[in-house]
Amino acid sequence: MGVAIVTGAQRGMGKAIALALAAEGYDIAAVDLEKTTSLDDVVKSCLALGVKAVGLTCDIGNLSTHAQMLDDAEAALGQLTTLVNNAGVSVKSRGDLLDVTPDAYDFVLDINLRGTFFLTQAFAKRMRETPTHCHRSIITITSSNVTAVSVNRGEYCMSKAGASMMSKLFAARLSDEDIGVYEIQPGVIDTDMVKPALAKYEKLISEGFTTIKRLGKPEDVARIAVTLANGLLPYTSGQAIQADGGLTTVRY
Repeated sequence: MGVAIVTGAQRGMGKAIALALAAEGYDIAAVDLEKTTSLDDVVKSCLALGVKAVGLTCDIGNLSTHAQMLDDAEAALGQLTTLVNNAGVSVKSRGDLLDVTPDAYDFVLDINLRGTFFLTQAFAKRMRETPTHCHRSIITITSSNVTAVSVNRGEYCMSKAGASMMSKLFAARLSDEDIGVYEIQPGVIDTDMVKPALAKYEKLISEGFTTIKRLGKPEDVARIAVTLANGLLPYTSGQAIQADGGLTTVRY
């Protein structure tokens, strides 16, 4: 099918996306901040599905690490066709918007927006130079916080809103290159990032916070990512898919 890089692949949505793409026949570069047994397990699970797979490290917030990771992925797996921007961080601590420090702000924005932008740029340049018969795509995982305000983690909301615009910009720039650029906006997904507020969200969902009354699963997001990677939503460009169980659906 193609060769996919999935960042933040050792757990949660990244792991689910890597496995779903592997099941679809994609060779997988599973990328995370450092080599761990969890990342090794993801690679082993992909290999068991009959595809090639490699585990790579990259600090998305450190731009100097991007080129080596892309080189290593290409050397191990061949021509790259798909990038899934999943790696990201939450706020250092939830709290009053008036107490956010420059350090806390930079920590989130450097990874979720700045690093993601420049990795996408580097990947796009490579894809322009290596045309392929496969559908070429860039998929960015943002958040329902692109539009839903959460004042106790404002820097996170801003980073995801910026990444959403980034996706639209690259979609417009790369459309004539026949590269599909998409965005997935997950809502409350059962991952480690949600665990600190899990009890709160479970109560809210039971009270109608979402129209589908359950937590989202990483596999829900993964299925959407596979659909986009395969180019199964033709005549779309820069579209955002809201995988939020109806969280952001306006209701009266």
